[in-house]
Amino acid sequence: MESVNLVPMARTAREVLNELRWRERNRLPEATIWYQDRARPEGFRIILGSEVVDLERTYFSTTAGRLPYYKIERIECAGRVVFERSEQSS
Repeated sequence: MESVNLVPMARTAREVLNELRWRERNRLPEATIWYQDRARPEGFRIILGSEVVDLERTYFSTTAGRLPYYKIERIECAGRVVFERSEQSS
């Protein structure tokens, strides 16, 4: 059974990252995270899942620092989009 099949059911970026880390085998290192960054000309930066060192309640930590989940725009794993902020409606 492939764990990534369960990921699209998750609703938040935090849930998706936790699914990738804890379901069956750890797939977080395979993920690519698009993160809002106004300081960059393109408006975002890419964070590799292998850079994520901790998943906290409100923030996730990378080798460079602590970042809030709400700035995550998109997460891909194994070539599939498993989270996209534009699909999230409130």
